[in-house]
Amino acid sequence: MAVKWTGGHLSSILCLNANTEGLVASGAERGELTLWDGGGTPLGRLQLPEEDDVTSVVFSAHHPNRLYASHGETISVLDVRSFKESIECFHMNEEEINCLSVNETESFLAAADDLGAIKIVDLENKKVIRTLRHSNICSSVVFRPQRPQSLVSCGLDMQVMLWNLQKARPLWTTNLQECETEEESPQSASRLFNPPLAHSLSVASCGNIFGCGAQDGKVRIFRVTGVKFEQVLEFQGHSLGVSQVLFMPEAYWLLTGGNDGKVLLWDVSSEVGKQQKSPAKSLQRMKARAPASTRKDRKLNRVVSDEPARVLPKLIIEHGEKVNWISCVEIKGSKRVLVADQSSSVSMYPLMEP
Repeated sequence: MAVKWTGGHLSSILCLNANTEGLVASGAERGELTLWDGGGTPLGRLQLPEEDDVTSVVFSAHHPNRLYASHGETISVLDVRSFKESIECFHMNEEEINCLSVNETESFLAAADDLGAIKIVDLENKKVIRTLRHSNICSSVVFRPQRPQSLVSCGLDMQVMLWNLQKARPLWTTNLQECETEEESPQSASRLFNPPLAHSLSVASCGNIFGCGAQDGKVRIFRVTGVKFEQVLEFQGHSLGVSQVLFMPEAYWLLTGGNDGKVLLWDVSSEVGKQQKSPAKSLQRMKARAPASTRKDRKLNRVVSDEPARVLPKLIIEHGEKVNWISCVEIKGSKRVLVADQSSSVSMYPLMEP
């Protein structure tokens, strides 16, 4: 069974994020914001103004004690060492913010909203320097590691876009519906009722590989080359929409969470890591330390495949509830996945044996 983190919220948890020191922040409905230690003990609780839902929380990579939280159309900046009130607020967006991202140098913040706008905030000068746009709700935006002025975004317009902050127009755009191949035409009727609305993005630590989860239950992996990107892999493991994707640090292992209540772990290194050597050792360590057998008491099932041509999950977590957010944290040298759902508690599952 999952370890439950309780006592931090009264409402449904919508978002999670962990810093480099093992602290975890969670945001929930009605303006609830909570800080946890790695053992699941609440260290602080905060009620944000107006009781707007907290839709995204992001720690600064540059300053691990700094936390950004979006609630309604507002972004609050907090110091976790004094978790009592916001130290700063930005009100740049005109509609509810869905996702925040801060680049590695903490020079820029991106806030994607229901209007399809992505507001780029210069954090030093405290002003919006760019407004990037989707034609429908923008659900996810992520700065690329090692490239502080480059970011990717996706939305309910089924568009995935690559941006550079020097330009207001995307460098490259892909429509997920147009990417469907002719070979899939027998399924076209079902796609009319389940279009590939893009929900979530995650960029690998190399900065050139990113994944996208969509409403059609598929995960698509892209590779950026210069000012373009191309799809290199597509697979399906969820029976309903993929609400969350998350590349694990320093590896081409991808966590996905779905509306079907499952959390899956994928190894995409064989397809995308051929020219990327850095994650190899960590991948081998993870393979060596992964659970060796099915454990029903934890609802964790190892999946063994004799079909190298197909991408199959390495681990299946039968969480049982619609997944709102997933995050990964290392506790005592062992990685754990944190899951937020419709409840007021955080579920923690082990990813490998200590």
